[in-house]
Amino acid sequence: MRSLFAAAAVISSLSAWALAGDNWPQFRGPTGEGHTDSAGLPVEWSETKNVAWKTPIHDRGWSSPVVWGDQVWMTTATPDGRKMYAVCVDKATGKIVHDLLIFETSAPDKINAFNSYASPTPAIEEGRVYVHFGKFGTACLNTADGKVLWQRRDILCDHFAGPGSSPLLLGRMLVLTMDGMDQQYLIALDKQTGEEIWKTHRSTDFGKLDGDLRKAFSTPLLVAHGGIRQLVVAGAQAGNGFDAAGGKELWAVRYPGGFSNSSMAVRAGDNVLINTGFGRAKLWAVPLASRQDATGQVKWKVDQDVPLRSSPIVVGGNVYMVSDTGVLSCLDASTGSRHFRERLRGGNFSASPISDGKRIWMCDEKGTSHVIEASDQYRELSANKLDDGCMGSPAVSGKALFLRTKSALYRIETK
Repeated sequence: MRSLFAAAAVISSLSAWALAGDNWPQFRGPTGEGHTDSAGLPVEWSETKNVAWKTPIHDRGWSSPVVWGDQVWMTTATPDGRKMYAVCVDKATGKIVHDLLIFETSAPDKINAFNSYASPTPAIEEGRVYVHFGKFGTACLNTADGKVLWQRRDILCDHFAGPGSSPLLLGRMLVLTMDGMDQQYLIALDKQTGEEIWKTHRSTDFGKLDGDLRKAFSTPLLVAHGGIRQLVVAGAQAGNGFDAAGGKELWAVRYPGGFSNSSMAVRAGDNVLINTGFGRAKLWAVPLASRQDATGQVKWKVDQDVPLRSSPIVVGGNVYMVSDTGVLSCLDASTGSRHFRERLRGGNFSASPISDGKRIWMCDEKGTSHVIEASDQYRELSANKLDDGCMGSPAVSGKALFLRTKSALYRIETK
């Protein structure tokens, strides 16, 4: 019962964060869907225009920045994975406040060259930040002095290609997704102590499938429907809805052949949109009222220009998604029918878009960020070039964008 109240409390707090517009506490922001209520965000910038500060970040990490109060946090790691760090930057000045070596590994598993050892985005709240490096370790830090309050190095799976799923704060719990080649499960830890509260293995029957065909990198989405809080997360061969209070699996939607899912689910009315992953990605609209086997209840399916890595975003009645190769699509959220399809100038895309309800920001891997109007007619407002590209997704605080490129963190704000 206390866990259920905790889940209800977090829904309330998420709404407060979104309205405040100052904190960006997790991957894809307050609601996990890329939305902000901030007004006055910059539309145009360059290395010499509307950059409040630029701070180099050492080594290699694809985690997105998170913001709380006057701090911005992210993770990074040496390219060989032997040292893993948490970095805190002063939001106002760009000065590095903490640069903390959290974990050392003498012989880390090899990962895919496209990934990093610091790809999961931290989660943050007042006084604490939670950094997660997949099987290599999870730690809770005091944000004032950087002291490690607790750590776990025994939450394991065989990532093979490296970690990717980000942690989620849910009331008194920190929820981790561990989808490896050997085992696939969600685990909820007591955020005060790091001790296990519940652990749920996926029900997926993989049969004779092995290797990559069993693993995924997606992060759970917290939604409420019919009085039940659900954690919705895409996995290899199937996506699932779990009861947020105790971890019980509520439903599964099966898409044989889909694996290495990175894209996060998003809500569209009474449906949740799930990306089926590699093996030709598809976007499926699954009813949140589903129970047990939801495969036959899917409302619509789209199989053209669906991204393998970035997440879609729902704005108004439309779904926007940009494929890995830069094809932007706008779909009707209720039917999946396409309003427009446009190829963006620049590079490939891994970062997920954000929106203030009127405009959408999308950052590519070569340094160009596109800003478009949130409309069923394509209208690009700007294309903004930086020296390096983004693997992590943007964060927002007040009227500022925080963009992490492969080599630096920027505060971008209209002067």
